[in-house]
Amino acid sequence: MFSIKDKVIVVTGGNGLLGKQMVSTFREQGAVVISADIFFEDQDSYDFVIDITNEDSIKNGIVSIVEKYDRIDGWVNNAYPRTKDWGTKFEDIPLESWRKNVDMHLNGYFLCCQVVMEQMKKQGFGSLINMSSIYGLVGPDFTVYEGTEMTMPAAYSAIKGALNNFTRYLASYYGAYQIRVNTVSPGGIFDNQPESFVENYNKKVPLKRMGSPRDIVSAVCFLLTDDSSYVTGHNLVVDGGWSII
Repeated sequence: MFSIKDKVIVVTGGNGLLGKQMVSTFREQGAVVISADIFFEDQDSYDFVIDITNEDSIKNGIVSIVEKYDRIDGWVNNAYPRTKDWGTKFEDIPLESWRKNVDMHLNGYFLCCQVVMEQMKKQGFGSLINMSSIYGLVGPDFTVYEGTEMTMPAAYSAIKGALNNFTRYLASYYGAYQIRVNTVSPGGIFDNQPESFVENYNKKVPLKRMGSPRDIVSAVCFLLTDDSSYVTGHNLVVDGGWSII
């Protein structure tokens, strides 16, 4: 049950908090895992430099992966490109910053989907997962940020909300080729945030704790297995119950 052994899986943003956990966990499960990111300190043979904001980089990276491994069984759109002013309060966001964030993140996922799903179409199989968020599903509760300098970036809600419906479109469009497309929407993941934020968050979520990378990666792993072969167009919410209240 739930095996990804020998599957060829690409994780974009493989050097990030969730990406590193995905890469290590999937390798532990026996998969051939390609970490795709823009920079590696110690690049190994399974690491591919791919910039999801650059069309040529995506195309060339996918060609190289297929030349080396013959196929791509799974692709996880997990990269998280953003501008330096990410997190600026809504009323202070420059229009150019808004445009750039939408372009890099949402359009980067679009480019990856467009290229890799045509490869999967040739194969006649594949599973693609877009990493979304509870804030693509529900509105933010700004009270959890009280007492901190943090806020929920406005562009994030627009990007992740769009990804949820884009995933449904792709699932419908490519379903006839036995390609599955799903989203995973994490709740808050602990990443050494300010203590007051963590306390505020824990009070709001039914399970009374923030999530861990492993909580999220397990859900992604399931959607990459053949045991989820009849699941497509779905948004798998992993949030400790945040979105039900």
